[in-house]
Amino acid sequence: MTRIDAHHHLWDLSRRAQPWMDGPWADPIRRSYALPDLLPHLDAHRMDGTVLVQSSSSYEETAELLAVAAGDGPVRGVVGWADLTDPALAEVLAGLPAGLVGIRHQVQDEPDPDWLVRPDVLRGLRVLSDAGLVYDLLVTPRELPAALTAARALPGLALVLDHAAKPPIARGDWQPWADLVAELARLPQVACKLSGLVTEADPSGWRPQQILPYARHVLDVFGPERVMFGSDWPVCTLAADYDDVFALAEAATGPLDDAERAAVFGGTAARVYGIGPG
Repeated sequence: MTRIDAHHHLWDLSRRAQPWMDGPWADPIRRSYALPDLLPHLDAHRMDGTVLVQSSSSYEETAELLAVAAGDGPVRGVVGWADLTDPALAEVLAGLPAGLVGIRHQVQDEPDPDWLVRPDVLRGLRVLSDAGLVYDLLVTPRELPAALTAARALPGLALVLDHAAKPPIARGDWQPWADLVAELARLPQVACKLSGLVTEADPSGWRPQQILPYARHVLDVFGPERVMFGSDWPVCTLAADYDDVFALAEAATGPLDDAERAAVFGGTAARVYGIGPG
């Protein structure tokens, strides 16, 4: 069984700031993180590979992440950043090194909740589809309607919903998140990451029973063959360590059979991103 952590980050604050770290809440992770910091956690959970995901809107960062993937470590693919509105996007992507499996933009930070359905953005998404790249959707429930519209307009584009669209776990709210995610799951080209849920709960006192209903809803509507585990390390450490996040995913997938768990913990990511254990 190939085991893949489908979502983690690395950053070097001596090279560039991370603008999303915009308050004291981020102080516990306001330092640089390199691959050697992650390796003990991967070894402890027998991970064969990872997907390294961008954290800033920077071609320079994307190039650095691709250099990490080109090394001998566990990174099998990079979800980088690109300007979807750039008319020369196809040429830009063609000039990037091997290892790029997808693109992501912090849509949740855009003032316009309909940013994904702007004509220039849809044009860029079509370029990704033509290039055979995946697009990671970093959205909240506010942007889910636009994500649905974009997905319906681009049935050939493989989409991965990051962090299950950040459900409002801390408030205990269920709708409209649950119905919108279920509607997105009806589109066969969309997969979902079982990731980032601990930081949507109360970081100082979350309990598994508060989070598991959201995780199991994702598994129910997408099916294990379209769900992939991601640690969201080191962001997850704002609320939990790697072991806790992994244990939570194991609890969520407890009712599944061996083949279904194998999909969540590696098979889905390998297929969607076109990566192997290396």
